Amino acid sequence: MESIRKRPKGDFIAEANMEQLYALTKHWNSDLHFFKDDLNFLYKLLDSYFIWIDKDENYKVASKMKNELLKLRERCEDLLEKTDKHRQQIGKMILEKIKDSRVFRLEHEHLEDEIASFVKAFRLNRLELFKVTEYIKDTDRLPETY
Repeated sequence: MESIRKRPKGDFIAEANMEQLYALTKHWNSDLHFFKDDLNFLYKLLDSYFIWIDKDENYKVASKMKNELLKLRERCEDLLEKTDKHRQQIGKMILEKIKDSRVFRLEHEHLEDEIASFVKAFRLNRLELFKVTEYIKDTDRLPETY
C-alpha cells in the first residue's frame, strides 16, 4: 500500500511555513476525530452481533476483533493528544514569532508518519471486521423471525 500523506508535494514539510503546517495539523485532527467516531460505531456494530452468536469459535473471533478495535481506539486517542499538543506548539511559535528548527520539522514528519501508519491499520482492521461479521452472519444460526 502506498504511503498516505496529505501534503501537496514530497518536500512540503521542509518548505511549508508555520501557518501551512498549522492548517495541515488541523486537518489531521479532523480526520482523527472522524476515525474515532467510526471506531465507536464499528465497536457498537460488533457488540450488537454478540447477542446472536451461538458458536464458541465465532464468539472468540468477535472478541478478538473487539479487542483490536479497542487498541485502535486507544491509538487514535493518543494521536489526537499528540496532534493537539503539536498544533498548540505551532500556534505558539506563530504568535511568538519563534523560528522553527529542523528538530521541529522532524517531529512534524514523525507525527505524520504515525498518523499514516494508524490510517493503514484502521483500514485493514475495518476490512477484517467486515469479513468477520459476514462470516459470523453466514455460519451462525440466526434467530427465527416472529
